[in-house]
Order: sequence, then C-alpha cells, then structure tokens
Amino acid sequence: MSPRGWVLFAAMGLVWGIPYLLIKVAVGDLSPISLVFLRTGIGALLLFPLAAARGQLAPLVHHWRPVLVYTLVEVTVPWVLLSNAERHLPSSLTGLLIGAVPLIGGAISLVVGGGDRLDARRAIGLAIGFIGVALLVGFDRAAVDPFSVVQVGLVAIGYAIGPMIVARRLPGVPSLGVVAASLLVTALACAPLGLLQLPHAVPPMRVVVAVVILGVVCTAVAFLIFFALIAEAGPLRAQAITYVNPAVALALGVAVLGEPLTVGAVVGFAVILVGLLLATRANHGSAAVQRDVA
Repeated sequence: MSPRGWVLFAAMGLVWGIPYLLIKVAVGDLSPISLVFLRTGIGALLLFPLAAARGQLAPLVHHWRPVLVYTLVEVTVPWVLLSNAERHLPSSLTGLLIGAVPLIGGAISLVVGGGDRLDARRAIGLAIGFIGVALLVGFDRAAVDPFSVVQVGLVAIGYAIGPMIVARRLPGVPSLGVVAASLLVTALACAPLGLLQLPHAVPPMRVVVAVVILGVVCTAVAFLIFFALIAEAGPLRAQAITYVNPAVALALGVAVLGEPLTVGAVVGFAVILVGLLLATRANHGSAAVQRDVA
C-alpha cells in the first residue's frame, strides 16, 4: 500500500479496535438496540447535515437499493447482533472472532471473482485462518456461548460483504452521503424499540462516555476513514484492518476489563494472523489490479 494507505490502515486498526471494549461497558446498562440507536443517532447528527451541505445526498436517489443493502449488512444488523453477543462474550474474544472478516471476504472473492480474486496460495491462507478461528473457539469452550458466537459469525459475514458493495455497486457515489444515510436509516429503524428500552435513570458516567466515543470517534470519524481506505487500497485490503483490530481489542479487554489472556486467544489469533498474511498478500503482478478495484 501507499504511505497514505498505511496511515489510514493504522488509524482504522485503532478506532475499530476500541468499540469492543466500549460496547461491553455500555451493554451493562443499555439494551443492544438502545445502544445502536444512540450510537448511530450521534453519528447521523454529525454527518447528515454535513453531507447535505456538500450536496452529497442527492446522488443517493439513483442508488438507493445498494445503499439500503449496504446499510443492512454493514451497520444495522451487525451492530445489533454484535451488541447482543457482547452481553455473553468477553470483548477480547469478540474482537478476535471478528478477525475472520478478511478470511470470509477472501472466500467470497473466490466465488464471485473480481480484482481481489484469490490464487492458490491465498486459498491456503484462508484454510489456515479458519483453522485459527476453530482453535480460538475450541480452546476456551467454557467462556463461549454458542449462540453468541453464531451472532458474531454473522457480523463477520456482513462486514466482509459491505466493502464489496461499496467497491462494485457504489464506486462513484459520495462516501459521506452513503455513511450519513446509512447511520440515519439505522437510527430511525432502531428508534421505536431503542427509545422504549432506554433506562429510566441516567446511566453511569462510564456508559455515557462509552456511547459518546462510539458515536463520534468509532462511527462518524471511523466510517470516513474506512471509505478512504477502501478507495486507496481496495476492499480486501481494507478488510485486513483486522490484523490490528483483534490485538487492540484483546489488549484493552485484558488491561481495562480484567478479561483473561487465555491459551486459546494467543494460539488462535496467531494462526489467524498467519492465514491472513498469506490470504491478503498481493502478487507482484496484481498490484495494479488491486488498485483498480477502487
């Protein structure tokens, strides 16, 4: 990647490694759908007026179907599932399981083809990576709620598909408009139940701070960086922010929440990382193709 791509990559690894900790803190006092409503509502309040002022909403009219699909698979459904799963899973384990995103993205690329299509070496990387996911779950079965793991798996699938929709169906659509519309649609969809399930008293300050950071930094700012990363490096490379995200989530879970550093976490993530390195490493002749995806 270019120097700019590496800067965007590092920023995304940080700002999307933090949410697992913040979600874990928030769901102790908020229902999952209330949390998603507040998070996306804050993001929409920040980005929608900006997108409107820049004239980046009008082009969405002709692309409302892919925008709606993107919203469902990247924001609405995954964030509700993720918040619900973290009620029963450690934040560190959740972040590590999301490490399967580029592996799933690579598997989908093998099926649908395109500029990010994987060769045999990358396919071996995918297999190794999925073995790592199995080790991650299998080593620490006492700490694993099966239904919650399934929910995180569905989140990972959505996260893998989202960037592909952006690259293939929305290449010329203003990113700020897509982000703002996605957040607003999600906030409106979650509003009825989200408002109904809000606690009667103001939550503890740690929960308020967690929600604000989730809405401002990990949503509004993060999505703008993510779209820039997709444009710079392509969807498969953009998904590879999960090189860093799980490590950040693991470190914060252990250091801040006192979650255990287990054998499964260490061994499973190490195997996933080896698979990711193989699966997302470009051939010398494919650099131009990777760049053209954006």
